[in-house]
Amino acid sequence: MDVKQLKALITVAEVGSVTRAAELLHLVQPAVTRQIRTLEEELGVALFRRTRQGMRPTEAGEIMIDRARRALSELERARAEVQPSPGEVTGIVTVGLLESTSDLLAEPLVSAVGAAHPGVELRLMTGYSGHLQRWLDDGDLDLTLLYNLDSSPSLNARPLVRERLWAVAPAAAGLRADLPVAFADVAAHPLVMPAAGHSLRTLIDAAAARSGSPMDIAVQTNAMRVQKQLVLAGHGWTVLPGVGIAEDVADGTLSAAPLCEPDVWRSIVLGTPRYRRVPPAVEVVARELVLRVEAAVAQGRWPSAQRHTSGEQGSGA
Repeated sequence: MDVKQLKALITVAEVGSVTRAAELLHLVQPAVTRQIRTLEEELGVALFRRTRQGMRPTEAGEIMIDRARRALSELERARAEVQPSPGEVTGIVTVGLLESTSDLLAEPLVSAVGAAHPGVELRLMTGYSGHLQRWLDDGDLDLTLLYNLDSSPSLNARPLVRERLWAVAPAAAGLRADLPVAFADVAAHPLVMPAAGHSLRTLIDAAAARSGSPMDIAVQTNAMRVQKQLVLAGHGWTVLPGVGIAEDVADGTLSAAPLCEPDVWRSIVLGTPRYRRVPPAVEVVARELVLRVEAAVAQGRWPSAQRHTSGEQGSGA
């Protein structure tokens, strides 16, 4: 098994054709076919099946493709780290951002890293906290923002900020930032909720239980953007972190107010692997991300957040 075979495997999977893969790899078609066949013989399993739609990976092929991508990525990282310019931090760093924070942090982070560390290549991935944690555990991320997590055997969690959750409604509802709304009043409306099992939904369900207010859930979704669209269209109210709706409230598209009775908070942490080597490039990007979070809070661009202080807990309380 060699790098050329892995590249052939990934390229055929991506384009669905040996002929097209050969063109992209600047090889003749028999050479690509031979690389795939040799790999299959070594493994003792078929990696592709031929269909009318082209070459499709088998179940074994899907596993190999996933592992091959990771192997080539690690080789690419190693090459960048062992061939640095003198005095320059280099490497590839994959960062996870919570979907609700991506608009606030992605561009400032890219600008800061580009200015201070031009030898570092950033790769940004966004998602929900549960997805990001799994990607970190699987080695697909070097560091990530997560929420309501403590350090565990697999990761270190550095608390950064705590943020209050807000009730979100159409503009006509007239919710205001200076008038918190009781959870019972929110639950009196049909609700557009995150899907069950989502970390945000867990916080909301706990708040409903503490307030003794049953929820009338009109629809569930796993996308914050869809939540906001459905609220705007009049399908109900929802609950979101303040950072996710700041612009919508500012431009009058939606109205929002902090939740109370009970207050509901989430604690955002910086998650890093506990037992994985941390290259210099990852260290400098982690530092820049923390600075961007702190700057957003200090400059009022993240008005719903407070910097974490020692002794505060990351629960939804």
